[in-house]
Amino acid sequence: MASERLKRFNYAIGMFGTSIPINMLKTYAAAYYVLGLGLTTPQLALVLSVYTFIDALDNPIYGYLSDRTRTRWGRRRPWLVIGTPLLVLGLIAFFSAPAGLSGNSLLGYAMLFYILTGTIDSLINANYGALFPELFPDEHSRAVTNAMRQAFQLVAMIIAIALTPMVTERLGYSLTAVIYGILGGAVILYMTFTSREETDQAALEDLPRLWDSVRSLVTNRKFWVAGFANAFYSAAMSLVMASTTFYVKYSLGLSPGQTTMLLGAVLIVGIVGVPLWARLIRSFGTMRVWRAALVTLALAFIPLYFATNLVQAVIASVAVGLGFAGVISTMDLVQAKIMDEDTARYNVRREGIISSALGFMNRLNGLFTAGAFWLVFVLFGFQSGDVPGPNPALASRFLIAVVPCTLMVISFGFSFFIDFREPSAELELVSSDALSKE
Repeated sequence: MASERLKRFNYAIGMFGTSIPINMLKTYAAAYYVLGLGLTTPQLALVLSVYTFIDALDNPIYGYLSDRTRTRWGRRRPWLVIGTPLLVLGLIAFFSAPAGLSGNSLLGYAMLFYILTGTIDSLINANYGALFPELFPDEHSRAVTNAMRQAFQLVAMIIAIALTPMVTERLGYSLTAVIYGILGGAVILYMTFTSREETDQAALEDLPRLWDSVRSLVTNRKFWVAGFANAFYSAAMSLVMASTTFYVKYSLGLSPGQTTMLLGAVLIVGIVGVPLWARLIRSFGTMRVWRAALVTLALAFIPLYFATNLVQAVIASVAVGLGFAGVISTMDLVQAKIMDEDTARYNVRREGIISSALGFMNRLNGLFTAGAFWLVFVLFGFQSGDVPGPNPALASRFLIAVVPCTLMVISFGFSFFIDFREPSAELELVSSDALSKE
């Protein structure tokens, strides 16, 4: 039992490592380049759009290569070892733009290192996500491990998102990226060398073929439905995280350091909310609770639009955190079910390509986020921190409330086009008492 608990911990903590770099990148790219260096919102939209297109190409390739890798160290470990230092270097470079860059040179630098960091993150998460259903095939272990790794993810988000404004005020973005990159990379490598695949079993399995894998995904309705539902949800949360600094500055009239209070409220409530949603899953099943979480998050964005001071905004952020906790408690369980069904149907393990494909669908949020920043330029004339337009307060409310609420309503709609045969409640998810005993 002790070894099983250690196995779960060793894998789950990897989510802490993978979450720190990418959350700093996506949350503070706009603040660093648009508000700090003068990159325009249309230029940022271009960066996000190009990145999303490239991610569409690289994700299936990463997953396919991972599924076909056969080494004595496993399928996933070599890719994690290769990708981790590149992720760290990419993050540091992105937030260390050389002095004097402007115009197209600043745009080119931002695009190069945003794409590099983002695509390496895709490589790492494709392999990390593929390990989950393989290492933990039964519902009990899967549920306990998922609860642990979501807790680790939320702690990482508190560091990389909520605390970053205070840290960067003292250390600057470049040194902060160095610290976050090294911390995240060290944890990823720890997970990599302590989570062991069944290499003997893998050697006996058939190698997945590319076109068969692509065809199975293209014709898998559940993959598309879950993928789009997750993409709209991810876009909503990415936009909220990226626009909070704008919202605090222009709508609430506060210093950037106050961003920590809003984001901290979302993430702390997220940590507290995970076991509460776990109880609901035990009683009502994954799919019903997933839909409830999606609609809860959609409604939670409405109060943010009407908040006029810090107290009201913090209360609204608490509601966002509650809905956020519900979605992260259920989304990975839905995706694992898709991998299980594919393995059972085709008798080939393709967790890598499915994980990477779902990861790509998730990263479609870059298009929606880019569209939102383009819209605030068109509708409100918000160009940059130097040229915020005639009504930056309304523009920031549009970014943090109107667009995310709309995206979540769409995600909620998609959730009704997918379902699974639910296992018994005892096997589906353990209660919070069982979680504490583990």
